[in-house]
Amino acid sequence: MGTLLTSSDPLAAVSGGEATTDRIRHVKLSTLTLPLSTPISDAKVLTGRQKPMTEIVFLFADISSEQGHHGTGFSYSKRAGGPAQYAHAKEVAQSLLGQDPNDIGRVYQLLLWAGASVGRSGVATQAIAALDIALYDLKAKRAGLPLAKLLGAYRDSVKAYNTSGGFLQASIEEVKERATASLADGIGGIKIKVGHPDSAVDLARVAALREHLGPTVPLMVDANQQWDRPTAMRMGRTLEQFNLTWIEEPLDAYDAEGHAQLALALDTPIATGEMLSSVNEHIDLISHRSVDIIQPDAPRIGGITPFLRLAALADQAGLQLAPHFAMEIHLHLAAAYPREPWVEHFEWLNPLFNERLETVDGRMIVPNRPGLGFTLSEQAAAWTTDTVEFGTR
Repeated sequence: MGTLLTSSDPLAAVSGGEATTDRIRHVKLSTLTLPLSTPISDAKVLTGRQKPMTEIVFLFADISSEQGHHGTGFSYSKRAGGPAQYAHAKEVAQSLLGQDPNDIGRVYQLLLWAGASVGRSGVATQAIAALDIALYDLKAKRAGLPLAKLLGAYRDSVKAYNTSGGFLQASIEEVKERATASLADGIGGIKIKVGHPDSAVDLARVAALREHLGPTVPLMVDANQQWDRPTAMRMGRTLEQFNLTWIEEPLDAYDAEGHAQLALALDTPIATGEMLSSVNEHIDLISHRSVDIIQPDAPRIGGITPFLRLAALADQAGLQLAPHFAMEIHLHLAAAYPREPWVEHFEWLNPLFNERLETVDGRMIVPNRPGLGFTLSEQAAAWTTDTVEFGTR
């Protein structure tokens, strides 16, 4: 594990005005690899486009201020991109030193421009997401508030659905067992993967699970972008009989026009957005009326700053919200969305944190702990493969 500690005069980087009350004095970046107990397969694996997922690589950012305030944020990458996120974050993180941590909007622009030569989406924004999220965590902790309360919560709990039990490598009997366990644990809905090369397999699995759950339990399906337009339309029409809460990623993530055709033709709501890495890409979905439920991912879109901008646009367009993955972050953001949202339950990240989120009566409870409400576990430290530090402790 390599560590680089650099010193810098904080005042040299200051651009804040007279209202500046604090300054960032130290930034620590860490990369860690979370192993998954079972290789995970979705439709992208069955179509030969990706290999089974065996691990998730995380970028953690810890920010400290002169007045002793601290914040932690993270981004992540599945299958590829983790080292690139870490490398980009190391290039731009030093520009935070001396900035007022309250000025999150200004700091975000500073980080964007520090790495603008590689663009304002993809790895570039995913890398600075960890820093942006850490600043929000710091600000909420300083206020003594859960992040949802700092942002202005509309609710103290959010409807929750489980995804981790519904992947395609699992038999339908395993999927049913996991669904039963999720409902018993207080989770309100179940999502399973579809997009199998043999559509009959998909339909059999959905039918079996709908029969198992009964007619009223919310059930979603996710094709992970593996259908073409004719297949998506045929499958969408056939799936109408199962009263699905939504069909997720039926088409390529960038096919706004195709998603719009499905949204217009089908009674079942269409959801997508998780693979997009900028607000502008999501605006394309909104302007084409491509979705009923938009699914941004704060670590992928660049952090909480752009997420809030997108949320305002989505609300104006009358869209429902169901953020992708990272429930530890998205629970707070969903609680602050005006329209009743969903949050996605994955227990995969549990080993990284000392705290747990609670689900009761189909809803995930916003914790009353300040900030995001999580501290890193000893196991997270053991899985850390490299760190770098800037500034003075």
